[in-house]
Amino acid sequence: MNEVLEEALAKNLRLLAERFSLSIGDARIVQAKLRPNPVLSVGGNYLDVLGSGFYSGGTAAGPTEVNTRIDYLIERGKKRNERIAVAEAAKTVSQLELLNSTRTLILDVQAAFTEVLLAEANLTLTKASLESFNKIVVVNQTRVDAGDLARVELIRSQVATLQFRNQVRLSDLRLRVAKNKLQALMGRSIFTQDFAVTGQMRRDPLLLKPEEILQAALLTRPDLAALRRDQARSQAEIRLQLAQGKVDYSVGAGYNRQLNVGAGRRGDSVGLFLSVPLALSNRNQGEIERARQEQAQILARIRSLEQEVAAEIANAQEQFSTAKLLLESIETDMLEQSKRVREVIDFSYRRGEATFVELLDAQRTFNDTMQGLNEARAEYAKSLFLIDSITGKGISK
Repeated sequence: MNEVLEEALAKNLRLLAERFSLSIGDARIVQAKLRPNPVLSVGGNYLDVLGSGFYSGGTAAGPTEVNTRIDYLIERGKKRNERIAVAEAAKTVSQLELLNSTRTLILDVQAAFTEVLLAEANLTLTKASLESFNKIVVVNQTRVDAGDLARVELIRSQVATLQFRNQVRLSDLRLRVAKNKLQALMGRSIFTQDFAVTGQMRRDPLLLKPEEILQAALLTRPDLAALRRDQARSQAEIRLQLAQGKVDYSVGAGYNRQLNVGAGRRGDSVGLFLSVPLALSNRNQGEIERARQEQAQILARIRSLEQEVAAEIANAQEQFSTAKLLLESIETDMLEQSKRVREVIDFSYRRGEATFVELLDAQRTFNDTMQGLNEARAEYAKSLFLIDSITGKGISK
């Protein structure tokens, strides 16, 4: 299990894709820290390109002017600081969302690993049943040849063997599908059937009480932490939009030179500029209201997720309790009895004291009991993994 989890966390394609969100967050922080660029303007005016005769006295237009101007935007309302705060909070949200994706991936891998163990156990069971009935067919063939058994009994055993063979094929299919699913979660693109896992299904007791599970989940679940951090981001977003509503000033300076203004005379001049937008209509009201409604939406999502977590815990507790009762009931009351009945009927059948229908019924009852046991063990293990996932246990920040 540890080896599978290690490979999945390193190579799962979905998780690898989500890790890019951290680099994207870093890029947004870099962009938020940038200051406005100054604007350089270079121009010319009264250019005698149409032949008006500026310099021959033919017209009073001119003289030709060339000018250079530079403007710089002065941001008000601490817009840069608020942009940085929003970008940093968004990156933290991305980190927590990635942590939650890791949590769900671990649960998926643990469940898929358990499904492989379950499929292997069921395949072993059906193969044992097929082998047992193959031996019965051989014995029945010998008895029919000796005239000690009716041929219809041989046919019945052959039909039963074919049915068990089909069950083996179905069990083998379920195992192959379970292996492919687990390998896909591990990030593998080529699925091999010689892939095998080793380990036992979890059987440790549940030590936490429901209220302790709920308390741990509310404190450590990364998806809840992501929403709470997103709430802080939305507050920073409101401050940013309020700052965006404040007009920015643009200051500038320019140099202007007139050409051919006469001998010994200079036509150079300097200009200073101040631009102030008149906030008569657009004061960013829509974005401010959008940010406020977004914060209210996040608060509603937090309450909704807390309710969902409580429901998940209740369902997981029911799943664990049911699996525990089933497991104990099968192990205590059913397993030994079904095994003993099958052995007695098998012995009696070989002695000619029981019918083949009784033997087949005993075998199927035993198989159903063993499959029920395997499924109960798997459900017990998966319920423990689910409770660990709900509480955020084992997720490193």
